[in-house]
Amino acid sequence: MRFHILTSATFFAVSFPSLVAAQTPVENNEDETIEIVVTGQGLEAPLSTLAYAASEITREEIVSTTSGRIEDVLSTTAGFQQFRRSDSRSSNPSAQGVTLRALGGNATSRALVLLDGVPMADPFFGYIPLSAISPEQLDYIRVTRGGGSGPFGAGALAGTIELESASAATLGPVQASLLVNDREETEASASLSSKLGAGFGVVSARWDRGQGFYTTPTDQRVPASARAAFDSGSVGLRGVAPVSGDIELQARALVFRDDRTLRFDGADSSSEGQDASLRIVGRGEWQFDALAYVQARNFSNVVISSTRFVRVLDQRNNPSTGLGGKLEIRPPVGDAHTLRLGIDYRRSNGELQEEAYSAFSGNLTERRRAGGTNSDLGLFVEDDWWFGPLTLTGGLRADRTVISDGFYRAVDDSGALLSETRAPDRSDWSLSWRAGAAVDAARGLRVRAAAYTGLRLPTLNELYRPFVVFPVVTEANAALENERLEGFEVGFDYTPSRNVELSLTAFDNRVKNAIANVTLAPNLRQRQNLPAIDAQGVEGNLGITRGQFRFDGSISYTDATIDGEGPSATLDGNRPPQTPRFAASARLGWTSQGGSELAATLRHVSSQFEDDQQTDVLPAATTIGAFASIPLAGSLKLVLRGENLTDERIVTRNSGGSIDLGVPRTVWAGFRYGF
Repeated sequence: MRFHILTSATFFAVSFPSLVAAQTPVENNEDETIEIVVTGQGLEAPLSTLAYAASEITREEIVSTTSGRIEDVLSTTAGFQQFRRSDSRSSNPSAQGVTLRALGGNATSRALVLLDGVPMADPFFGYIPLSAISPEQLDYIRVTRGGGSGPFGAGALAGTIELESASAATLGPVQASLLVNDREETEASASLSSKLGAGFGVVSARWDRGQGFYTTPTDQRVPASARAAFDSGSVGLRGVAPVSGDIELQARALVFRDDRTLRFDGADSSSEGQDASLRIVGRGEWQFDALAYVQARNFSNVVISSTRFVRVLDQRNNPSTGLGGKLEIRPPVGDAHTLRLGIDYRRSNGELQEEAYSAFSGNLTERRRAGGTNSDLGLFVEDDWWFGPLTLTGGLRADRTVISDGFYRAVDDSGALLSETRAPDRSDWSLSWRAGAAVDAARGLRVRAAAYTGLRLPTLNELYRPFVVFPVVTEANAALENERLEGFEVGFDYTPSRNVELSLTAFDNRVKNAIANVTLAPNLRQRQNLPAIDAQGVEGNLGITRGQFRFDGSISYTDATIDGEGPSATLDGNRPPQTPRFAASARLGWTSQGGSELAATLRHVSSQFEDDQQTDVLPAATTIGAFASIPLAGSLKLVLRGENLTDERIVTRNSGGSIDLGVPRTVWAGFRYGF
């Protein structure tokens, strides 16, 4: 496995001298040392979260997942959905879009995913590099469903998922784990944490590899069928140091690479990235959060013919760059207000480089290039007021979106031009808003209501990159318009005691100009703006603690339909592709006084359709998982995990009867130290 680390090395060469220089204690005028506490996190969540459907996943839940994958952790949240049911070991990386509230999708994320405040979506495709996110390095996860108008709100069409890294105090000096499963696959992770004066530093690494399982059912396998092999690794560096008594500097770098094989020998894909960020957080009278980041990503993919089993497409190089930042200020406006003023910016640039080959002769037939630049400049203001039991919140956001330099060019093997498109540059201003209220109606009962709008730009992938899942060709569309969300919700949070937590939310969301892969012919699709996708539903969470036992459950029911007219009139009333009507998760955990942990997880996802024609069905699936951690000596623990213990048949793709399957029964065993 190789990593390109120039970006990260340069970043830390610049940032770490600043961190080291900030290690001297602060003294007051009487030469008394003032204790400085750094958190490594952003500003406290505003009171506006009280008015929206928000939930948190604790570190205990994060590190006791049955698969050790971040997508498995997030699946405990009501309304969370991946584009496909496959996890990040057995899917194409470009299909790892995530959304909330069953708003549908086409492998691009409609939910905003932040890691320590930095947007994680790939600059070109919009997918989330799930295998690069190590759950064991996280402190907690906050999920807010529904539209948002705060920082980077242009990506929060369906909601926001905030991943917060753990501090050195939480991780401890040394943390390590090594597990192996019944297919002889391995999962290894480690971190070293240390105090640096009044701050701290963390170095972490993770490596997952294995031969994988056959995603192709036994009765559909051919000699060219291959296991879903995977080999992924990541290295992270993080430093936090005080600049003064109430200001801290945070620096982070992440380097990762992920190689996979899907369905056939030679159908190899890879994704890699080098991310770096600097953040300054002030918690004084004038609070502020200033962030800057850069991302260098790449993707490659080989498509194998499903009839002749030879290479027909080599997406050999797809470099992209993301950069941006934000500045949020919270001025002192009185004890009854929290005012947020800010500006943010995100720019994505990338280019597709691929070659097409004849399935019969193997000769090169076309060379294709495509790409462009997208940018978003956002201005936002939000104010929270509270009057005893009543909290009111309202916010406005203005986005200047620019889509420029778009092109597609194809030449034959001799260099003669076959096709060329130069998309006109375009720009627009869009206004989004949100408002809500929460009232403590009775002891332990909070009633809330909110309404909002939102925005999402089409990705460079949707605009310019055609792709093939043989034999189906999906065309790009450089004329795609921004998606717009309109929605409202009502709900309540009930905590009759510290051992019982219940929340329930009813919502009505409408995505105008929803981007989808629309079927034009049996083997031809195109990305198009649908008039709208409507989604109404109910979602709930329940947590109960009784002695050494803890139960956590979530449930979501969504009635989602396509509004079709004109070219999409035949789709009117259809359910969006890859959208289940019902999903539920339940986890029962037990922790002994001696530190032993046991947990069992039950998950159910109802049936859904593969495509917009509602011809290919992905049947409902119910899975059971288990986790056990048993202390052996000191900080050393024995860990046992089980995925899909009943060996449920999980259909992840169905294209005219050609099927892919999800993870079969898998049993893990290994050791952890320092958890």
